[in-house]
Amino acid sequence: MNTIRQLQWRYATKKFDPNKTLAPEKLNILKEAFNLTATSYGLQTISMVVVQDPGLREQLVPHAYNQKQVLHASHLLVICIQKEIDAQDVVDFFNNIKDTRNTAETILKPYRENLIQTIEKQSVKEQQQWSTNQAYIALGNLMTVCAVENIDSCPMEGFNPEKFDELLKLGERGLKSVLLLPVGYRADDDMFSDFKKVRKPIHETIIEM
Repeated sequence: MNTIRQLQWRYATKKFDPNKTLAPEKLNILKEAFNLTATSYGLQTISMVVVQDPGLREQLVPHAYNQKQVLHASHLLVICIQKEIDAQDVVDFFNNIKDTRNTAETILKPYRENLIQTIEKQSVKEQQQWSTNQAYIALGNLMTVCAVENIDSCPMEGFNPEKFDELLKLGERGLKSVLLLPVGYRADDDMFSDFKKVRKPIHETIIEM
């Protein structure tokens, strides 16, 4: 029940304490958790940008509808997707499998060719939507890990991705921003921290068969 207690403790933090910073080991946990997030086929077409520089984050605030969490949190996590996915991404993925597990080429080849065909049949728009779905899985995973680690967070969809991409120079890396997650520690005077959670009764959301 400790996990449930931590999930009850978690809330979308509206006001961070700008004087409290995540220890390096806490930040490393979030990096590892992101990298261990489940993705479709295990292809990992998502990336995470960790922004600590206050000057850069101050420039980003107007493009996040002036939500101060972007600036006052310890770090701003920007979850991104690849703008395009191609056959080389699949080849690199299967080479990693081969190196990590020493899997025979005869076993990998049909799966690799099938995945290449799947990717090449998708339009860029379909690829980006597929990757965005993976980004939401990563966001949920990060929020849960934050709760378990007593790290406050605030998931955000409300921002101007084009401006973020420009300021963070994401286009040069072939990436597009899709989600934000400021992380850090709640301010003592954030009144939302004491609000009771409002949820439907569990019998209305859980169906047992």
